[in-house]
Amino acid sequence: MLWRLLSWLALIAVAWWLFRHREAPGRPAMRGRKDGGGRALRPPEQMVDCVHCGVHLPASEALRDAAGQPYCSSEHRDSGPRVQG
Repeated sequence: MLWRLLSWLALIAVAWWLFRHREAPGRPAMRGRKDGGGRALRPPEQMVDCVHCGVHLPASEALRDAAGQPYCSSEHRDSGPRVQG
């Protein structure tokens, strides 16, 4: 009787461990720094603030004026920096 109980407990423990450590399809493994296709992930990108409205956006998506100031859209770039007041 005791061996049967221990066998069931061991089976449940193994099933629980397998369930907790499985990788969901389409989701990258959490252990490594690689995506699902085995390629290395890119480092985080620098974020900038739109000088007109203050919204945060990736530096690669920001539109810049002649002075190099970042804007979130062409409308805000054309309007210029926000006037404090």
